[in-house]
Amino acid sequence: MTSQAQSNYPTQAPECPLIEVSGAPRERGRQYGEQAAPWIRRGIAHYTQQLEKSKLSWKELEKIVATFEPTIAAFDANYIDEMRGIAEGAGVEYAAIVMLNARTEVLKLAERMRQQQPVPLDPDGCTGVMALPEATASGRVIHAQNWDWKAECAESSVVLKVHREDGPDYLTFTEAGALARSGMNAAGISITANYLECERDYRQLGVPLALIRRKVLEQRRLAFAMQAVYVTAKSAANNIMVAHAGGIGIDFECAPDETFQVLPQQGVIVHANHWQSPVALGKLRELGIQKMPDSLYRDERVRQLVMPHVGQITVDTIKRALFDDFESPWSVCRPPRPNSSNNLSATVAMIVMEPEAGTMEVSMLPALFPTFQTFRLDMEIEQAHGAGADRQHAVAA
Repeated sequence: MTSQAQSNYPTQAPECPLIEVSGAPRERGRQYGEQAAPWIRRGIAHYTQQLEKSKLSWKELEKIVATFEPTIAAFDANYIDEMRGIAEGAGVEYAAIVMLNARTEVLKLAERMRQQQPVPLDPDGCTGVMALPEATASGRVIHAQNWDWKAECAESSVVLKVHREDGPDYLTFTEAGALARSGMNAAGISITANYLECERDYRQLGVPLALIRRKVLEQRRLAFAMQAVYVTAKSAANNIMVAHAGGIGIDFECAPDETFQVLPQQGVIVHANHWQSPVALGKLRELGIQKMPDSLYRDERVRQLVMPHVGQITVDTIKRALFDDFESPWSVCRPPRPNSSNNLSATVAMIVMEPEAGTMEVSMLPALFPTFQTFRLDMEIEQAHGAGADRQHAVAA
């Protein structure tokens, strides 16, 4: 580690503020922009440097945003209103807010439009884990993730709580200005997502991933949350884990035009940044390992630390696994380290959710500061009715 890189280390855990909004899309966007303005501006400044590396002007960025708009509007026109509101509230360009919600897609589209050499893009490496009721000591779902990305993004991330009149409230950890990332809603649905790559990426213009995650969090019913993941066309591959507090969890390995499932084993799913589905591996080429070879053992390390506790898994079990420092700094919990683009790459945040309890714990730069902030959401979970409940009803009748 160079002394210059070490000098960029923060000396204390970055603040992760809670932003609460309500109202119609444009209004809650303005509220979001006003409250999160300093964090939004930091994020824009950070990604502007990436745009400068690709020699992309703001006028060209606006053209790319215009290219995305019909796709976004067809998916949900309210998202355009909300992003315009965020821009107004924060006092920034609307194109910059769209860029925050589609950063990788925007840069890739810029390359295609200008037929230039690819700009090296560092992938969002992540390790996600889900433990269902049969595997946990409490009988509750635990859904968690380490988000590995640029260390600077610890200074531009927030927790957003949205109070809605047209659906369940939701809580999401996200980059400021984005509509969603990891989170859960009052109906008990939770989501995390992480990077995958295959040869089909960026052949089509799909819905930005942040907006698909947001769509999941808007749903009152799990079926429609999973539908949004499964059928929505994407620009690039992504791995999306969706769970429900009632005890269902599925990992969706998404190619841009096709979706594959990874199901729980003994009530547990662990996923890093390489394809696992045998069906997927028989149909496409795994490309993520070229950039993140540590993915091959990160998910295995988490399994080794979690699976011996099946039936008695706790939040602390999950945290200990996600704090694992085997082969640090190429570890499950990554301290800041220079990457191939000379950026500091790190586990930016650890997010641990118990949807039934309505709790989300967040640790910023956990390899350096292993402490948590707790955020809460009032839950409105309808009790699941399984075969056992049906039999009891029949007997009572």
